[in-house]
Amino acid sequence: MKSNELRDKTSEELEAALIEELKQQFNLRMQLSTGQLNESHKVKQTRRNIARIKTVLNQKAGE
Repeated sequence: MKSNELRDKTSEELEAALIEELKQQFNLRMQLSTGQLNESHKVKQTRRNIARIKTVLNQKAGE
């Protein structure tokens, strides 16, 4: 996800995307702890996507 794409979305769409990313992060963490995760870089990508979404949400709230 890129910041430009996120800025074009509405707050409701961003909140839905945030919930989806949080679910994905939980699933990845569970897979990592049980040793089932082969692509451990996805944990870092998901964490950064969550941060991007939260940043854009805070920027929109400040407007």
